[in-house]
Amino acid sequence: MSKISVEKTKRIAKPAKDVFALVNDLRKWKFWSPWLVMEPDCPVTYEADGKAHTWQGEFIGQGEIKIVAEQFPTAIDIQVEFLKPHKNSSDVRFEFRDDGAHTEVSWTMNSSLPMFLFWMKKTLTNLIGMDYERGLSMLKEYAETGSVPSKLDFLGVVPQEQFRYVGIKTQCPLADVGERMGADFKRLEELMSERKLTPASPPISIYHDWNLDKKQVDYTAGMPLNELPDDLPDGVIAGEVPECSVYAIRHTGAYHLLGNAWSAGISRQRAKLFGENKAIAPFEVYESDPRETKEKDCVTIVKMPVA
Repeated sequence: MSKISVEKTKRIAKPAKDVFALVNDLRKWKFWSPWLVMEPDCPVTYEADGKAHTWQGEFIGQGEIKIVAEQFPTAIDIQVEFLKPHKNSSDVRFEFRDDGAHTEVSWTMNSSLPMFLFWMKKTLTNLIGMDYERGLSMLKEYAETGSVPSKLDFLGVVPQEQFRYVGIKTQCPLADVGERMGADFKRLEELMSERKLTPASPPISIYHDWNLDKKQVDYTAGMPLNELPDDLPDGVIAGEVPECSVYAIRHTGAYHLLGNAWSAGISRQRAKLFGENKAIAPFEVYESDPRETKEKDCVTIVKMPVA
């Protein structure tokens, strides 16, 4: 068996006792769990005291979670038993370090991979780490504000019209994508203003490659146009997304929680709800202008081309 370990931390502007209370009652996980957000109607059965629950998801698997030890308000130990898609178990621990005004929350997992999955150790470690990061971000939002600005609506398979665009292609670390993408769109807006170009539809980002082992992403930030300019400045490209069908998920909320929509889409693809069209890169469409729309109301459509 191949050992696998994950640890992620987040600083939350609440006392440890308050954050502890959101973790040690599993009934409250529905507000911030990085998995339950992906399948909101997943059947979940709780023990009366909230110290254990079972789940039976179509897309997020099946299993059982039990709180096995607590040290209020500093630590919680949890046992996770996975039944589907593969039988496995994990030892999970939350630690809460309170400095008065803030709490640093650490979420760790130790487990073993089945032998037939040993070759995926690095990728799975990074995937679980990304889940933990999403979960801690939502735990922070819920602890500090009482809500999580991330709502998913599953639109299913819908037709996508062909469109052309001008864009900037970038390769960068996953941690830098928000900052880099913001700079790319600023440059595109300056180009649109200089050339007096009018977008044909909302801005897009096309994701050509996610390299989880290297924690790197290749993407194009783009502006759809009806007519493409004949000459483009260095670093700006022209491209086209052909007519196709896409599996669409509408995300309403903060951009830093868009990973919820992508994870939900990938889980449905893996469950063979739809086939992947590898010839066309997936993309997202920004239906809202964040300069004019509150963060919690920003709408983004994630579109995954279907074979």
